[in-house]
Amino acid sequence: MAVRVPPRWVVRTAWAIHRGIYRVSGGRVGLSKPKPAKYGTLRLTTTGRRSGQPRSVLLAYYEDGPDLVLMSMNGWGEGHPAWWLNLRAQPDAIAEVDGVRREVRGRRTDSDERARLWERWHVYDKRLDEWAALRDTEAVVIVLEPRPA
Repeated sequence: MAVRVPPRWVVRTAWAIHRGIYRVSGGRVGLSKPKPAKYGTLRLTTTGRRSGQPRSVLLAYYEDGPDLVLMSMNGWGEGHPAWWLNLRAQPDAIAEVDGVRREVRGRRTDSDERARLWERWHVYDKRLDEWAALRDTEAVVIVLEPRPA
C-alpha cells in the first residue's frame, strides 16, 4: 500500500495540539529522548531570519554521538520549513531535550554524511524513502553540533 499524506489541515492541527500540550504542561510533556526504535522529540529555538525574534518548533531527531540529527521535511509538504531557513541564515540555536537546554550550531550535511544519516533514519521509519518521494523538494538532513564554549 502506497503512503499517503493526510490533508494539510490535519497535519497543522496535529502540530498545534502537540505544541499546546507542551505549552500547557510547562514543557513537562511533549519532548522525549530517542529509544531503540522510536525517534525523540526536541524543541529547537532559532532566530527568525526576517524578524530577528526567537522562533521555536518541536521536531523529531535522533542522536549521532554528541550531535542531534534532524530532517527538513515540512510535514511532507513541498518547500523547506521556516525553521530550516532560519537556521540556515543564523546557524546558532538552542535545542531543548528532556529538560536540558543545549547551545548548538546547525549545518546541512554533505553527500556521504547525508547518505549515512539518512540511512539511520530508516530505523525509525521503514517507509522514509516512500514519504520523501512524495516531495519534489529534497529533504535536507541537518546536524546540530554542540556550540563551542
